Amino acid sequence: MELAKIKGLSDKRIDDLNKMGVFSSSDLIRKFPRSYLDLRKVSSLSEAVNNSFILTVGTIVSMPDYVPRKGRFNYFKVFCEQDGETFSVIWFNQPYVKSKLKIGETYLFYGRVRNRYAFSITNPSFEVLDNNVNLKGIIPVYPLKGALTQKVMKKSVLQALTNTEIETMIPVEYAKKYGLTDLRSAFFAVHNPQDMEELAVASERIAIEEYFLLISAFKIIKGDKTQARRLRYNASAADIKKFSERFSFEFTDGQKKAVNEIFSDMKGPTVMNRLLQGDVGSGKTAVALCAIYIAVKSGFQAVMLAPTEVLARQNFALISRYFPEYERTFLSGGLTEKEKKIVKADIKSGKARIVVGTHAILEKDVEFCDLALSVCDEQQRFGVSQRTNLVEKGACSDVLIMSATPIPRTLSLVFYGDLDISTIPDKPVQRVEITTGIVPKSKYDDMLGFVDAQIKEGRQAYFVCPKIDGDDEGSVLSVTEIYDELSKKLPHLKLALLHGRMKDQEKTSVMNEFKSGNIDAVVSTTVIEVGIDVPNATVMVIFGADRFGLSQLHQLRGRVGRSNLKSYCFLLSDNENEKTVERLKTLRDNADGFRIAEADFEERGGGDFMGTRQSGKILGDLGGLKYSTASIFLAKKIADEVINSGKYSLDLRKVALAKYDSLKDVTLN
Repeated sequence: MELAKIKGLSDKRIDDLNKMGVFSSSDLIRKFPRSYLDLRKVSSLSEAVNNSFILTVGTIVSMPDYVPRKGRFNYFKVFCEQDGETFSVIWFNQPYVKSKLKIGETYLFYGRVRNRYAFSITNPSFEVLDNNVNLKGIIPVYPLKGALTQKVMKKSVLQALTNTEIETMIPVEYAKKYGLTDLRSAFFAVHNPQDMEELAVASERIAIEEYFLLISAFKIIKGDKTQARRLRYNASAADIKKFSERFSFEFTDGQKKAVNEIFSDMKGPTVMNRLLQGDVGSGKTAVALCAIYIAVKSGFQAVMLAPTEVLARQNFALISRYFPEYERTFLSGGLTEKEKKIVKADIKSGKARIVVGTHAILEKDVEFCDLALSVCDEQQRFGVSQRTNLVEKGACSDVLIMSATPIPRTLSLVFYGDLDISTIPDKPVQRVEITTGIVPKSKYDDMLGFVDAQIKEGRQAYFVCPKIDGDDEGSVLSVTEIYDELSKKLPHLKLALLHGRMKDQEKTSVMNEFKSGNIDAVVSTTVIEVGIDVPNATVMVIFGADRFGLSQLHQLRGRVGRSNLKSYCFLLSDNENEKTVERLKTLRDNADGFRIAEADFEERGGGDFMGTRQSGKILGDLGGLKYSTASIFLAKKIADEVINSGKYSLDLRKVALAKYDSLKDVTLN
């Protein structure tokens, strides 16, 4: 069904839907609600907890003009009344909201509570509270844009559901075998749930379908991509053992096992496609260098790709240190055109035996002579198509990708379903556990005093904030505001600013100065999250810690504790919400990245886990649907049985491969 045939959708609204990635009725029914208003849980102002979300009622008593302000967040504020008490409701950068509200009208508001100066709710979803609203019902809340309203979305989705064919790709016999409910009914239920129990069952059913398709796609692709080995390595196990002696430490059991798995792959009859994952500081890079040694010792080229110039140069320094006898070169977008031309010529001629660099290596005019091994560092920052581009630069080259972001076992089944997986579960024995603390606002100055004392002892620190820009209320400070504040509170320290809008050369310069000890502390956004190694840094301070996922917090914490020096991580948060406090305690009390990742997944769900950094969608947009890990394992079980039987339909193959193709730009959050 075409969107133009849906009653109530004007050309402007269709254009707004197109901007949201909705081009057909099939797309529309898969634009799931981002949340639900459970009207059984309407709260009063007296129950509000600062920084938590609340569903409450208010009657608009005043509606000032929209306030545009140059260089600041534009906002629209209304004043509401509830039981004689007044509160404000604020929307930032959403001027269209004004046309959808009326003075004297009573609304349900769902948003984050702020009481920094006076009680307010920020950027809430809202619904007119009239006689037609069932206060015991559940209202879906859709993402909106432009001329779209919640009412229009609900009516349009209902029409689309009625006129769109919804067919499961799971064979009937397997659906019956595992007691799966009707998929069409599940779609109706997630858009019009009668109760939370029905919503939960429907969400699980849709998640099983999505994961079944995705896992089936990976299984089909993995079978299609199995390639016979063309290049033969002559490096021996004895050669690798001798190379490992170049390191100043004994490999852990986990590292040894990973090296053996990689060696077995590279000596095997088919091309290697392996993921090497391990927690922060587990020694993945040392294992990857052993793989590179196998390639270059056998007379072939190897390449190592990193997502940032800072990390790429760090890797190049390691390569130069451990491979002094081999020609090596560095390629990034920061080089001059003349420098790039020389480097590319050395790569094509084969003069450069080991190539290290950034995305610049993926450019079409970068040609290799005899590339045998591609190593991709911090793979979670790259999409599948980028990995493919790198692989295609060699003749059936082996692929080793690394991830320091612990991936829940459930997601590794999905996102890396076309790869074999090696996991390093242990850490080098010389690493000291990081002490983690949750710091309320009242203890902020005391914490700064502790950081100051650490720096006076010769150590260094990171200060990290959630965003480059803050918000208008001051509840989230910008990285620049934090830098200015710290400069005043700690005027004797050498501070440096670091964020994603700086040029690569500027960022590289700051990190080099920091690594050399010329800077005491870096005030940064999460650009320091990936792979930065400064052994002398012993303190990590994270502002607005409640705004990060657990896995990302663990990654940030991993920037310290990279030596035998005692290290500390401080989580700053004034969010009093019980669930938020418990979540931060999970990080405080746990050092195992894989357990943290599983907890993160359980809390946020699969669709949200693959969050804001992605520019593609691994599962489509699952909005606010919540589902358990059990759904993923059941989907895998069914996919294993169906694909391994070899009796699946051509329709399943077509749909599954289309799903795989949609992965081309996905990265993990």
